Amino acid sequence: MTPGAHTPEELESLLEDAFVTGDAEGVFDMFQEGAVLVAGVEPREARGVHAIRRLVEVLLDRNETYVAEPSRVVQARDTALVLGEAGLNVVRRGGDGAWQYAIALLSSHQAAPDEEER
Repeated sequence: MTPGAHTPEELESLLEDAFVTGDAEGVFDMFQEGAVLVAGVEPREARGVHAIRRLVEVLLDRNETYVAEPSRVVQARDTALVLGEAGLNVVRRGGDGAWQYAIALLSSHQAAPDEEER
């Protein structure tokens, strides 16, 4: 298996980490080609890696973050629905065994000043 998330829950944790550290490239790598991301204080929709890249840059510039708290994961083979307070996501396992987002509906929030200093 190549590097990446080994489970849907791990993918959620990696996304949170990438947002917290401002790792835009790390966020981009978690989305499949043709994926959809809906996120932000003003919900914005991005389809495909180029649009997702631009939206993630805007979110990070606005100091928005994502807190992964999956409350339930429903998995059928190589597809999973991840339900949580901060998002509703459809993730898929690729041929390399790594999980990536196909559809992500993220509720982001502005990082508090003490979160920025970490």
